[in-house]
Amino acid sequence: MSKRILLVVTNVDSYEIDPSHPTGLWLSELTHAYDIFAERGFEQTIVSPAGGKSPLEPRSLKRPNYDKSARAWREDPARMALLENTASPEQVDSADYDAIYFTGGHAVMFDFPGSTGLQRITREIFERGGIVGAVCHGYCGLVDTTLSDGSYLVAGRDLTGFSWREEVLARVDKLVPYNIEERIQQRGAHYSKALLPFVSNAVVDGNLVTGQNPGSAKETATKVAALLDNR
Repeated sequence: MSKRILLVVTNVDSYEIDPSHPTGLWLSELTHAYDIFAERGFEQTIVSPAGGKSPLEPRSLKRPNYDKSARAWREDPARMALLENTASPEQVDSADYDAIYFTGGHAVMFDFPGSTGLQRITREIFERGGIVGAVCHGYCGLVDTTLSDGSYLVAGRDLTGFSWREEVLARVDKLVPYNIEERIQQRGAHYSKALLPFVSNAVVDGNLVTGQNPGSAKETATKVAALLDNR
C-alpha cells in the first residue's frame, strides 16, 4: 500500500501591513516535494487552512527561484488546478495519512498558526508516529501546535526554518508580522541554522523534519521520503 502525504499550502495573497504588497505560496517549495514524493509512488493531497485557492508568491516565479520544477507545474493546467481547489482541514481524516508537509512563502505566517484544523491533523499524525515536515516558513504551522498533554509539539526538539537574517536580506523584515525564529524558540524548540544564508539545510529529529529556506526544499523532502520508505 502506497504512503499518503498531506501537503499544506496558504490561502493568503498579500501582507496585512501592506495589502498592496503581494505574497503567497512559494511554488518551488511545493513542486520539489511533490516531484520527489511522486517518484516514490506516494499519494498526495493538497490542503490549505481555508480550502480553495492557493495564490502564488510573485517572487517565486522569477529566476533563480523559478526553476524547471516550478515552471513545469505552472505550465501544466492539471497541476495548477490542484491549487484552485485545495481541501480544507475539515475534509481531511488524519488517519488516512502517513505524513503532513508544510510548504512556505511569507503568506503562511498569517494563516498557518491560527488554523486549529491543521493543528488537529498535525497532532494526530505526529502522535501516531507519522512524519511531520516543514520547509522554510512552513514551520509557522508548528509554532502553536500542542500535543494531547498540552505541551508544544516543537518543545525540546531540534529544528530549523527561515531565519531572521534571511528575512532582513530578503528585505521583508518590516512587512512580516513577527520573528518566527524567535517565536519558535519561545515555544522551547532547539532552533539552528546554517552558517551561510539561503544554503540548503535540513534537520531531522525523530519524526520531525524541517528545512531552512527555499534552497532546502529538495533536501527536506528527500529526508521525509527516506523516513517513509523505511516504514
